[in-house]
This record gives sequence, C-alpha cells and structure tokens, in this order.
Amino acid sequence: MDVTAELERHRSFLIGVAYRIVGSMDEAEDVVQDAFLRATRAEPADIAEPRAWLTTIVGRLALDHLRSARVQRESYVGPWLPEPVVGDPADRVTLDDQVSLALTTVLETLSPAERVVYVLHEAFGVPLVEVAGIVGRTPDACRQLASRARKHIRERAPRFDPDPVEQARVVDAFRRAVEIGDFEALVQLLDDDVVARSDSGGKVKGASLRPLRGPGPVVKGLRAGLRDRHDVHGEVRPVNGRPGIVAYDGDEVIGVISMVVEGGRITHIDAVLNPDKLRRVDRQ
Repeated sequence: MDVTAELERHRSFLIGVAYRIVGSMDEAEDVVQDAFLRATRAEPADIAEPRAWLTTIVGRLALDHLRSARVQRESYVGPWLPEPVVGDPADRVTLDDQVSLALTTVLETLSPAERVVYVLHEAFGVPLVEVAGIVGRTPDACRQLASRARKHIRERAPRFDPDPVEQARVVDAFRRAVEIGDFEALVQLLDDDVVARSDSGGKVKGASLRPLRGPGPVVKGLRAGLRDRHDVHGEVRPVNGRPGIVAYDGDEVIGVISMVVEGGRITHIDAVLNPDKLRRVDRQ
C-alpha cells in the first residue's frame, strides 16, 4: 500500500472531520498534518483500513487540541465564532448545514467528548465502538454522550429554511440595505427575536462584545460598527456552504457574515470580524 497516496486521497474528508471538531480551518489542517506524520511512521501492514485508521488518529488529535483550545477560548475577548470557510470548498472539505457557523457555535457549548462523539457518530457515521476508543470511554458511555449532544443540539440549534434561493434573496436584500444605508428596510428583514453576534477578538473598533437581541439593538450595533467606514460594500458568497456576505471597506476584507433565515426573516446573524480569522478570505 502506498501510504502517501492513501493520505492524499482522504485529505479533504479528514479536514472536514477536524474542522467540525475544532472550528478552525488552520487548526484542522494542523491536526491532519500531524496525523499524516504519524501515518508515515506507521507500518503499512498495520493500516488495514486507511480511512478508518486516519479518522481515529484525527479524532484523537482533534480532541486533544479542542481541550487545549477551550482554555484559550474562555479568555477570548467577546463572542467566539468559528473561522468561516468562504467560496466553493470542494477541494478542501465538504460543507453543509452540519458546519454552518450557527450550528458550529452551538457545538462549542458541548463538552469536548460530547462534541467528538456527536461529530464522528452523527455526522460521519463512525460506529460507537470505534468512537469509544478515540475518547477513552465505553460504548455505553458514548451512547449517552451522543444522546445528550443530540438533545442539546435540538434545543439550541436554529432552524434553516431549506430553500437556498430564498436564503440568497434575503441575504442580498440585507447587503443592499446596508450599502445604501436604508435601515428601515433592514429592520423589515429582521425577525423580532433576531440575535446577532460579532467575533472581533477585541480588535475591531465599534464591534459589540456581547450578543445583541432584537431589531433595534442589532441595527444600532451595525450602525456603530460602520461609523468610521467610508467605502463599505459586500458580495454574496457561500459561507460554510450557505449564502452569506463578505464585507469590504474599499479593497480590505473587514468581515464575513453568516445568517439564518426562517420564514423570510433573519433570525441569527454571525459576523466574523477578527482579522486573524479573515486571512483566508480572497476577493472574488
């Protein structure tokens, strides 16, 4: 068996696994690279099923990484949101509603073990017996972790309109309203219970350091964030597999915005503003 060829063949799948667990493409690629280094040191005869073997290694490394990252995120300034994936990511990782920013943010509230069990078992169908070996629990304990995680997700994860055309229409209407400063039109797009979160890491002037709830506070927060901007415009592009917005001030990328649309209204807005999380975003 050509170990290197097998590694490359499963690379996108493994990055998808790691990204769902750690919430950062940079960190996911680091995890997969570490797994590849370990694989090249293994005896080919010991790797009967390369994809399953690599998934186990990635799961263990991602779990260790997540435990360490949670300590750092507890001291993070303001809300923490996952690093967005913009554009067509087919060459890197398959994305769907399982990795929307809204859902990945909910996954952040799970324990590391619950998150790994949920991602591997629910999203990728890895048998609980194999997951048990990754998280160091019994299969019965993993079954309980999976049940708790599913309940948690059902209670907290936002619902999406299934129609991407409707999502794109509302997102583009949001973009146009912001660009021309029509804040009355913007209010009409927002659900009465809309929640907006901004991840700036404390590095962006005017960004709210707490979630905003309701159309009034959301619009007020948006206006405050735009106060010192002079050439703000946006592009509707895929963000984690669904229509979202890449925002610019002139030629500079200043944010990536993901939204949840339900019944023609925006119920959740997640804006990644931290420049450290925007390095991968290119102008279309």
